[in-house]
Amino acid sequence: MRRLLRWMRTHPKLTTAGLAFGAAVTVFGFVWFEPHKLFVDERVDEALPAGMAPIGTPGPSGTPDAGGGVLSEGTFRPLEHDASGRALIVQTAEGTRFVRFEDLDVSNGPDLVVYLSELGPDQGWRDADDAEFVDLGELKGNMGDQNYELPASVDLSRFHSVVIWCRRFSVGFAVAPISVSG
Repeated sequence: MRRLLRWMRTHPKLTTAGLAFGAAVTVFGFVWFEPHKLFVDERVDEALPAGMAPIGTPGPSGTPDAGGGVLSEGTFRPLEHDASGRALIVQTAEGTRFVRFEDLDVSNGPDLVVYLSELGPDQGWRDADDAEFVDLGELKGNMGDQNYELPASVDLSRFHSVVIWCRRFSVGFAVAPISVSG
């Protein structure tokens, strides 16, 4: 230890540069990896979209009645992180469609987004590079109920799952099956 202190006193410029470099690496690590998110939950409790009847069961054809309703629903399963809750495709009486999460509980992480994916829910997230997806935006919170409006142009019959994805590290956190026919 004395040798190190003596070396630091005799090489003050190198010591300062080394300490500055170490501090920069530490700051970069906190900004890039966001390790604090492992200990912080972000709860969101959004109401059903306006114009949406209370969630019941879909009609016999799988389409909602005049009051809007559920087009599809699936239960989240973990990919690389623990997850639970439900993903629903809902439609208002006016025809606006949403992906809705109910009772979502997934690990928090950096740069999490919500995707509709062509991948089936049983396919591994490592296959995601080859699949088409629709980016619905940033995950609003890792817990609770939340809504993501679907663009009117989206053909839901092409998509088979809702995925919570970490863009920063290209890893899937959770997936839920959806199935909406033409």
